[in-house]
Amino acid sequence: MSNIRIGFIGTGGIAGWHAKQLLELPEVQITALSDTSENNRVAFAEKFGLQNARQFTAYEDMLEYGALDVVVICSPHTLHYRQAYDVLDRGLHVLIEKPMTCSSVEAEQLIQKAEASGKVMQVSYQRHFQPEFLYIRNAIASGEIGRLTSVTASLSQEWYQLTQGTWRQVPSLSGGGFLMDSGSHIIDVLLWTTGLTPVEVKSQVHNHGAAVEIDSFTSIRFAEGALAGLNFAGYAPGWNETFAFCGDNGGIYYDNGQITLRRMNEEPIVPELPEAVTNQDKSFIDAILGRHEVLVPGEFALKVVRLSEMIYQAAGYDPLKR
Repeated sequence: MSNIRIGFIGTGGIAGWHAKQLLELPEVQITALSDTSENNRVAFAEKFGLQNARQFTAYEDMLEYGALDVVVICSPHTLHYRQAYDVLDRGLHVLIEKPMTCSSVEAEQLIQKAEASGKVMQVSYQRHFQPEFLYIRNAIASGEIGRLTSVTASLSQEWYQLTQGTWRQVPSLSGGGFLMDSGSHIIDVLLWTTGLTPVEVKSQVHNHGAAVEIDSFTSIRFAEGALAGLNFAGYAPGWNETFAFCGDNGGIYYDNGQITLRRMNEEPIVPELPEAVTNQDKSFIDAILGRHEVLVPGEFALKVVRLSEMIYQAAGYDPLKR
């Protein structure tokens, strides 16, 4: 495939990041856009020089148009399942923004559909391609800090303030609040870098008067013996992200992009990291072209959905019933 024709479902927000990265690839052409907002579609087309791309209000009409090989889904969370299923049903490859779906049942059904269609389905967890998190994952896997004993992950963001009046605080579209949105990236990192299997969860959530949860504080026990604390504060003055991965022979600390490796009675090590060699969009296209396997498959994204469900259930909270 020397000319991969791509359509977008949703042209606001994160769609621009995907368009920028995709248009850097010589094999790619963005040929169709669908969004219920005409203003979003027109602004997106103008920004990226896509005046020749066909525009549609309904994604179903874009799929009917037919001149596509791939669809990128950047719509509200609860719409992902139906849209991705319809894309695969048309025999097209699909890249889905996080979270993959808002339930494990839907995620399992999409995995089955992708297998039956023989098409590539990837979920857009971009940290799998960032050198900081690749280092953490490889260091844990190679035993740099010994047996993993605990993980503490914390994310604070002015999410409550910035998302007021948007679909992100509408449960029927978002499927949840801060945990389902920005928090999904942190759950992804927790599971992907460690390979741990959660078996017991205790959690509390706070809505701060919103229709979705804003803050959540969770403890997790894993089958492998490690414990984790997962703390999301969506009512905060700004972004702050930290991880502490502790093992029986050292620890790896991530503080807003800076990494330190520590061992008892030794000087801290600040590793030199390589430049990124790919991203969620390039890797997706390379998987379609058979250059390597799918790097963020549905089977992994399902694990993120399952743990998100466990956290909500442990808190006695169902965002879709509020």
